Amino acid sequence: MATSQERSSYEKINYKIRPAKSIERKMLCESFHKLTFFTPIYNYRYIGFGSPFFADFTLFHKQLGINKMISIEKDIENEPRFTFNKPYKCIDMMFGDSHEQLPEVNWDESRNIVWLDYDGHMTKNTFEDIQTVLFNTPSGSVFIISINVHLRKGQEVSLLKKCLEDKTPEGLTNSDLEFWKSAEVFKDIINNHIKEVLESRNKTESDKFNFEQLYYLGYADGAKMLTYGGVIFQESEKHLFESCNFNDLRFINKSNIINIIDVPSLTYKEVRHLDSQLPHEVLSEIAAPGVKREDVEKYSKLYKLFPSFSETEI
Repeated sequence: MATSQERSSYEKINYKIRPAKSIERKMLCESFHKLTFFTPIYNYRYIGFGSPFFADFTLFHKQLGINKMISIEKDIENEPRFTFNKPYKCIDMMFGDSHEQLPEVNWDESRNIVWLDYDGHMTKNTFEDIQTVLFNTPSGSVFIISINVHLRKGQEVSLLKKCLEDKTPEGLTNSDLEFWKSAEVFKDIINNHIKEVLESRNKTESDKFNFEQLYYLGYADGAKMLTYGGVIFQESEKHLFESCNFNDLRFINKSNIINIIDVPSLTYKEVRHLDSQLPHEVLSEIAAPGVKREDVEKYSKLYKLFPSFSETEI
C-alpha cells in the first residue's frame, strides 16, 4: 500500500505514453488474435493490473472485443480513483495484493489472458501468483509476467537475495546479473517455477498440461523490464496451439536470447518522412537527413507499432 511518502509508480509515470511499453502492448495484442483456433478471441477473459490509466484494458477491449475483464489493484487507499477512471462497465475491480486476490477468481469461467504486469522486482509472493494462475487456468490460456530486472551495480546479488530470500539460486555472482544478464536469470527462475507448478498439476491430470514460451522481451523506458510468457494447453489441444502459427509473427521469441525493444528517438517530421519510404527492401536506400543509420534500422522494425503521442486540448 502506498503512503504519502511512498508514491506508486503510476503516480510517477503515465503508462500510456511510454514508447517501448506501448509497442510491447501492441505486440501482445497482435499475437492474441491468433488464439481464435482455441475459441473466438472475444470469448476470452483478460486479467491484469489496470492502474488508473487502464491502457491494456482499453486496447484489448477495442481491438479484440474482450468484454470479460478483471483488474486487480493493490493500492486500496486509492480505490475511489481507480473506480472513477475505469473506462468500461465490463471491467470488474478487485482490490488487494494479487497473491490474495487471484485465488478468489473463478478459474472455471473461461480461457484467460493473464498479464501480471508488475512494476517492481520479483518477490516470494510472485511465486504464489504464478502457481495460482498456472495451476488453475484452463487449456488455451495465455500467461505473461513483467518484472523490473534492474539491480544496482555492485549490489546485484544482495538485492536479489533481498527480493527472493530462500528462492535465490545459489552460486550467482554480481557479474552474472549485470546489464541484461539479470533478465536471463529471472527468466530461468520463472520458467523453472512454471515447470514445477505444471508437474504438480499433471499428477492429477490424465490430459497433461504443457507450457510453450512465446514472449521473451526487454525494454527500458526507465528501469530495465523483462516480459516473459506463453500459452498453456493440454496435450489433446496441442494441434490447436500449432494451428495458431505464432511463429508467423516476427516478435515471437522461443529462444533463450532476449528480444530488446529499442526505440529510437525521432521527431514527428522524421517519423513521417521515414513512413513515406516504408516498407522498403533495401534500408540503405532510405533517406533521412541527420538520422543515424542504426536508428533507421530500429525504426523500420517497429514502425507499424510505433506510438503517436501529441498534445491536445479538451
